[in-house]
Amino acid sequence: MGNEENEPRIFTLTEAERTRREIEPVLIEAIEVRRKLSPLDDQLSAIAARIQWMGGMVVAYEEAAKQRFERDRLAETLRDALDRIQATGCVIKDLDVGLLDFPAVINQEEVYLCWRLGEERIRFWHRRDEGFSARKPIAPGDVGPDNTIQ
Repeated sequence: MGNEENEPRIFTLTEAERTRREIEPVLIEAIEVRRKLSPLDDQLSAIAARIQWMGGMVVAYEEAAKQRFERDRLAETLRDALDRIQATGCVIKDLDVGLLDFPAVINQEEVYLCWRLGEERIRFWHRRDEGFSARKPIAPGDVGPDNTIQ
C-alpha cells in the first residue's frame, strides 16, 4: 500500500465528522471548478483542431489565449482544493458526486468511513476492497463510549 513513513491517517468517527465539516466547502468548490473546466477544455481542443484544420491560419488567438489563461487558473484552483482535502488524510473517491472515504478501524479491521455530498453526516462504512455500493450503516455497537470506532 503506502510506504511506511507515509502511513494513512486513521480517523475516529468524531475526527472524520469534524474533518468532513471543515472540507465540505472546499469539496463543493472543487466540484464547481471542475464543472467550469470541462467546457473550457472542450473549447480549447476545438480551437486547436480548427487551427490545424485551417493550416495555421489566424484564428481568434486572443480568445484562445484568454480561455487558456482561465483554464490554467481554474486548474490551479482545483489542484489547490484537492490538495487541501487530501492533506487531511481523507480519500477522494469520486469528485463528480462528492464521494469521500475516511480510513478507520472497525472490529480490528481497516475500513473506510464513507460520506457523499448531501448527506448530513457520516453514517456508512465499507471494507477497503469494497466500494460505495457495499456501504453498511455504522451500527451503535461499532462506536465505543468515547466515540471511537471499535
